Amino acid sequence: MTAYGIGELLESKGLVRNGEVFGWYARLRGVDGRLQAGDYVLHPGLSVPALTAILVEGRSTFYRVTIPEGATLAEIAGYLAAAGLVTKEEFFREVAGGTFSYDFLAGLPPGPRRLEGYLFPDTYYFTPRDGAHAIIDAMLRRFAAEVESLDLKARAARRGLDLHQVLTVASMVEKEARVAHERPVIAGVIYNRLARGMPLQIDATVIYALGVNRGRVDYSDLEVVSPYNTYRVTGLPPGPIGAPGRASLLAAVAPAATPYLYYVARSDGTHAFATTLEEHNRYKNQYQRR
Repeated sequence: MTAYGIGELLESKGLVRNGEVFGWYARLRGVDGRLQAGDYVLHPGLSVPALTAILVEGRSTFYRVTIPEGATLAEIAGYLAAAGLVTKEEFFREVAGGTFSYDFLAGLPPGPRRLEGYLFPDTYYFTPRDGAHAIIDAMLRRFAAEVESLDLKARAARRGLDLHQVLTVASMVEKEARVAHERPVIAGVIYNRLARGMPLQIDATVIYALGVNRGRVDYSDLEVVSPYNTYRVTGLPPGPIGAPGRASLLAAVAPAATPYLYYVARSDGTHAFATTLEEHNRYKNQYQRR
C-alpha cells in the first residue's frame, strides 16, 4: 500500500481525521516507502507523527497517559512531564503560543490559561517524539469530537450562551459534583443564580484563583482579588477552571429545572439543596463545621 492508501485505511478505522494528511506527512518526512506491513494495536488518541513512527519502526510501543476529569492545565502539564513526554515549559509554551486549527479557539485571550478546559480528559497514547504541539492537538481533537457529538454549540445558543460560557459552567459543575445525578442539579443552581444576578459563590473558583490544590477554603481565602473569585465578582469567571468530562458538559447544556439557589456539601459527597437563605444556613449548621 502507498502512504495515501494507508492513510485511507487509518481514516476508515477512525484513527486519523484525514487520510490524505497522513499520506502528505509521510511523504514530507521521506518515509512513505518505509511504512512496514504487519499487525498493529493502535488507538484514536495517537497523533499523526506517533502513528508514522510506529509504522516506520514496526512497533507498538507508546506511553499511556490518563488525564482525569477536572484536571487543570497545570495538572495536565504535570502528568505529561511525569510520563517523560514533554517538560512543563514546553507544554505551556505551546499552550500560550501554538497554532491550532479549531474554530472554537478563535478569540480566546492569549496567555498561559488560553486552553484551560479545552484539553479533553481521557486516556491517550503518545511517544516522546510527538512533542507538545501534537499532544495538545490530540486533546483538542477529542474535545472537538465531544462538541460535535453533544451538539454543544447549538444547545449553548438555545440558552443564549456561547461555547466558552457553557464550558466554564461545565468546569464548575465538574469540580463541585461528586455524584453523577447531582451534576444537572448543580448546573441548574448556577443558572438560577446567574438569572437573579447573584454571585455564584463557588469554592472551586476560589481554589483556582489561589492556585492551590485542596478541597476546602478558609474565610480569609474568600477575599482573594481575582476575576475567578465568584464570591467577589458577579457572573461567570473569565473561563473554565479545569477540564470537564462528557457528563458535566451535558449537564451544562441540559440542567435540571429546580427552584434551588444554594447547596451545601455533606460528608458523603452529596449536597443538601435549598431554595432560601434561611434553609441554606440551617443546612450549613447541620453539615459543615468550619
